[in-house]
Amino acid sequence: QVQLVESGGGLVQPGGSLRLSCAASGRTSSSYVMGWFRQAPGKERDFVAAARWSGGSTLVADSVKGRFTLSKNNAKNPVYLQMNSLKPEDTAVYYCAADANAGFIATRPTLYDYWGQGTQVTVSS
Repeated sequence: QVQLVESGGGLVQPGGSLRLSCAASGRTSSSYVMGWFRQAPGKERDFVAAARWSGGSTLVADSVKGRFTLSKNNAKNPVYLQMNSLKPEDTAVYYCAADANAGFIATRPTLYDYWGQGTQVTVSS
């Protein structure tokens, strides 16, 4: 089992920044893909960014490209999501997820095996 705990959410004004953290424990592996998703009220859970924990390229959704960055220190904890130039439409619950059987970096949430409890991000003036 893998446990994921997100932190760093909060209320921020438009144009501001936040950094989310995802700490993993349990039977983790550097082969896992670590991803960030978000879900706004009444909407589906959407892909934000993901990368293999051991390194390599990062996949970022077009809606946040150039504003959000996923970062990690090789296979060490935690995994971060740096969010800059935040917009009201970025308001959502943000989830960290791990794909334990990743042959590729998936964008579909159903392919991820483990999830955190989520952290609320609200962008409002």
